[in-house]
Amino acid sequence: MALAADTILDRVRRVPAGLVTTYGDLSPGAPRHAGRVLAGVGDTVPWWRVVRADGSAPKGDRQLARLRAEGVTLRGARVDLRDARIDPEAIR
Repeated sequence: MALAADTILDRVRRVPAGLVTTYGDLSPGAPRHAGRVLAGVGDTVPWWRVVRADGSAPKGDRQLARLRAEGVTLRGARVDLRDARIDPEAIR
């Protein structure tokens, strides 16, 4: 069962600057649903703090630039999830 859009957005808002989460952490079992929810939001929700499970940024350079500005650790064009991933329990 997919989570309500409001629940997903609340979880994204709980991710502090300098950290990231993944679509699967936001919506376990339905990461694509989390992606659909985030596709329609503007900058009122820090969408740039959500990356794929492999650390890649779906919005490319635009997203990576925002993450760099927040001090997120990158390895090439991917987020170092060992260093920058918030514990999923911390946003639930």
